[in-house]
Amino acid sequence: MISYQTINVRMPKIPRRQTSAWIRQVAASFGKKVGEIAYIFCDDPKILEVNVQYLGHDYFTDIITFDYCEGDSISGDLFISLDTVRSNAEKFGKTYEEELHRVIIHGVLHLCGINDKGPGEREVMEAEENKALGFISLSK
Repeated sequence: MISYQTINVRMPKIPRRQTSAWIRQVAASFGKKVGEIAYIFCDDPKILEVNVQYLGHDYFTDIITFDYCEGDSISGDLFISLDTVRSNAEKFGKTYEEELHRVIIHGVLHLCGINDKGPGEREVMEAEENKALGFISLSK
């Protein structure tokens, strides 16, 4: 099951049923099934609080992924700062929706085993994001 929740922000206008089907399709492309995934959309102060409390990082970020995967079933809590998504969209010359979709799937890719911190991993993650973004067109 995929759930969508908010803390301190309005729910973004995403087609939940289509988004969930897309997430399942991406997971399946890695041989994974979707277990329990919770998207928690929040603001910058909340993501900073989570980052400091659970990871010891004192900075803003667009997404924090808590991985609860077991076997080939992916599960996790994905905190997404809509404030940072908006500022990153402006910074990278993307629309808010494009950047939000990228971040939504970025967390799923982490749950599927794709990392982005080590040498060469960022390029692999970006390639997988682009591939996943090509799977489906999400319209309202």
